[in-house]
Amino acid sequence: MRKIFFTLLIAAALSGCGGREPLESTQTLTVVKDSGTLPAPDRNDLTAPDRPSLIGPLDTIQVDVLSVPDLSREMQVDASGRISMPLAGAIDARGKTSEELARQIETALRARYIRDPQVTVNIKSSVSQVVTVDGQVVEPGLYPVTNQMTLLRAIASAKGLSEYARQDDVVILRTVNGRKLAGLYNVGAIRRGAYDDPPIYANDLIVVGDSPQRRLFRDFVSLSPILAAPLIALVQ
Repeated sequence: MRKIFFTLLIAAALSGCGGREPLESTQTLTVVKDSGTLPAPDRNDLTAPDRPSLIGPLDTIQVDVLSVPDLSREMQVDASGRISMPLAGAIDARGKTSEELARQIETALRARYIRDPQVTVNIKSSVSQVVTVDGQVVEPGLYPVTNQMTLLRAIASAKGLSEYARQDDVVILRTVNGRKLAGLYNVGAIRRGAYDDPPIYANDLIVVGDSPQRRLFRDFVSLSPILAAPLIALVQ
């Protein structure tokens, strides 16, 4: 009986839509004509654009030296951002990509008469590449940043928004070239597709809900109560 009821309900809903105007494309939404299902992604859609991951203090890395396997090892970057390897000596790894550190180790080994050293470096675990998620989320804290991290994924890492969280009050604080910037975002608008889910980078601070950071935007928001696009401001 319940199944018949739901079938009739769906049929009634569909019949009620028969007289509606068809959806048309807007500036923020493109309607795909004559398509009832989402197309499958291709191979390029399944890989996110690469962002460089930088090595920092206390990260754990794996160094492999193809020409001298005895030099291969897992090691932890010390608190000052340096590593120490036999023959290569002490090397500053802080702020370098895996590729940059590998080339620096190769240069150090050549200076010790190692012929054609081939080095690869992989970051096994990182404690320096993290984002802080605070405010009205279930589990505030520090979370590792990957090259696919976005605002919604960072919030999901914190187990999502709390029950009464203000979705239109999400601030990202970021330092760019020594300047502190703040961006105000509306999670609900992102979920509706009004604008893109912004990428998140290491050392970002995400604050959900009312906060001193949120109040930076009070004059902007009073003019436009519905946040239809991100607002970016320089923090004085």
